[in-house]
Amino acid sequence: MFDRALRRRIDPSLERLARKAQAAGLTADRVTWIGFGLGLLAIVAIASGAEFWGLVLLGANRLCDGIDGSLARLTRPTDRGAYLDIVLDFIFYAGFVFACAVARPEHAVAAAFLIFSFVGTGTTFLAHAIMAAKRNQSDEVTAGKGIAYLGGFTEGTETIAVFVLMLLFPGAFNWLAWLFGILCWLTTATRIAATLRALPA
Repeated sequence: MFDRALRRRIDPSLERLARKAQAAGLTADRVTWIGFGLGLLAIVAIASGAEFWGLVLLGANRLCDGIDGSLARLTRPTDRGAYLDIVLDFIFYAGFVFACAVARPEHAVAAAFLIFSFVGTGTTFLAHAIMAAKRNQSDEVTAGKGIAYLGGFTEGTETIAVFVLMLLFPGAFNWLAWLFGILCWLTTATRIAATLRALPA
């Protein structure tokens, strides 16, 4: 919901960092893999109960996620890069929630519900992208993205904000997971409705 507004504010800073990464010889794909590696370390830290290091590594993972897109636009965006970006993000999101349940088994049911909710948002997001590509459709939200991008109540900004709150206040994990999961299902419902409206019966 807030992704576009946030990107307008942070894109100039990300572009400056991307230029430094480019000067250092880094490619967008390499930054994506570095970010994913940092995300895996975050998952390990969180599962071990080291929330502080999980928070630091989460921030590093998200920074790489912003730089790789800016770096791709400075050079040549590729389908390979777009594929890696979305797939590795989805794996990290699910892994983060799983790690929270490993660290505190009392969070397992809420964590399972949230991962279940991510399946809804993820499949509707990707299925829309497939249909849009098949029909050669684009819109203003897709601009600058590697795939057709359908927004919703729970986008990347909201997801990371909730993850940060979960690490800062682990005792609040359950109600945060249930609340955010419900919002994810609202996003899923609106995406289904929007995509069905765009497709012929």
